[in-house]
Order: sequence, then structure tokens, then C-alpha cells
Amino acid sequence: MTRPPKILVFDSGLGGLTVFAEIIKLRPGAVYVYCADDAGFPYGNWKEPDLVTRVMQVMEKRIAEHAPDMVVIACNTASTIVLPYLRVHWPQLPFVGTVPAIKPAAQRSKSHLISVLGTPGTVKRDYTQNLIAQFAAHCRVTLVGSANLAKLAEAQMHGQGVCDEDIGAEIAPCFVEENGARTDAVALACTHYPLLVEEFRRLAPWPVDWIDPALAIARRADNLLREKGFEENFKGKGQARAVFSSGAKPDAQLRATLARYGLVAG
Repeated sequence: MTRPPKILVFDSGLGGLTVFAEIIKLRPGAVYVYCADDAGFPYGNWKEPDLVTRVMQVMEKRIAEHAPDMVVIACNTASTIVLPYLRVHWPQLPFVGTVPAIKPAAQRSKSHLISVLGTPGTVKRDYTQNLIAQFAAHCRVTLVGSANLAKLAEAQMHGQGVCDEDIGAEIAPCFVEENGARTDAVALACTHYPLLVEEFRRLAPWPVDWIDPALAIARRADNLLREKGFEENFKGKGQARAVFSSGAKPDAQLRATLARYGLVAG
């Protein structure tokens, strides 16, 4: 291809910025549209049929508007529920999803005590159970469904104060001691959670490996672009803007946050 690829990165809010930040390192010259469905945030407690309808509606509009060469679903909840529908509806368009990093957590753990920290919906789904059965059968896996962490991460990104006690209470169930062994790896199964990883490290009762799947997602996106013929990396500065389903104009704090990621609102 003689032009840079256009990549649409989608999430319910700002959590997908953790994935976007890794993709842009590999493809700095690409054209990016970061789409946040802030009008539908948070996704964690949506009923599955309603969420499918919601994401399909939002995606229909964004794909028609921006004509991307690839869509990255930078959201565990949307990926585990809606991705099959998206691929059927747009069979010629590559979709890259986000799945709980259970495989690398199980591979890295020495104690064989790992935790999966996600939204309540993600940790309950058969998809997650199947990943555990496939990749972590030799581990004792603790599933922790947090109802509040995504909201806390979103608040922090909007410049609002976040209380250590609130974060600590959400991550506390991840830490298990059993027969002299301790949890040593936690898979972050929501793209919002790496936004708080420094707080996690500071508040954890002992050190663990907090596993963020963002780099693996970025590498998968890069490989698929090469398969589509986008070999040239276009190392010059690309374009990147953020759009919000609510239509609300970002305030100064949010604009500054987006700017740190190289995004312009609008």
C-alpha cells in the first residue's frame, strides 16, 4: 500500500487508550480514530443482547463515517460478546479483539496461584472459563469481578480524585495465600485497569506480576496490517483523533489527557 492504514480503536470509554498507546508505537504513521462509547459506559453490567445491539449500532455509524482498514475492539466485555457478530456483519474488515491474559499469567506464574481481575460480566462468561480450562488447568485461578474499577479509572483520567481505599478494596480479593504459596500473577481483564497499575503496585499487599495484554494486541494488529499489504511503516507522524458517542465536547482536563496520548478531540 502507498498510503498509511486507517485504524479505528473502540472502547466504552478511555480504557482502550492502553491498547492505542501500544499500537501507535508500532505504527506511528497510521491514521487513527479512537472511538469511545461514553454514552454507553460502563459495559460491565449490560445484558448481552442489549450490548450486542448497542455496539453494532455504534459501529455501524463509525465504520460508515470513517471507512477504517482495521478495527481494534479495545474492550474485553465487547470482545467476548460482540466480536463474532461484528465479523459476520463486516466479513472483509479485520477485527482485532481483546481477551483476558490468562495464558501468559499461567505461563509466568511460579506459585500456580493466579487471579483474573475483570468486570463482573467478563469473569462470569463461558469464554473466560474456556480460556482457564485450555491454558490454566494446572493453576488455582481466582476470578475477581470488580464493579467499580473501570469507573475509578475513568474518573482518574478525567482529573477527578480517586481514593486509595476504594482501589485497594477492589483488588484485595486477587491476593490469595494457600499452603504457603501466594498469588504471583494477576491478569488484567479490562483495558481500563492498566490505567491504575501504578496504584495497584503501590497498594498491593505483596508484589505480583500485573499482566496487561495491550502489547500482544498491538502486535496482532500490526501483523494483520502486514497481511493486508500495509508493509510500509510510514514512520512520519500520523493523525490521531478521538470521537465520543455522546457528542459532548471534552473539557480542558480530558483534552489534556488525550493530548498526552497524541490524540486530538473532535
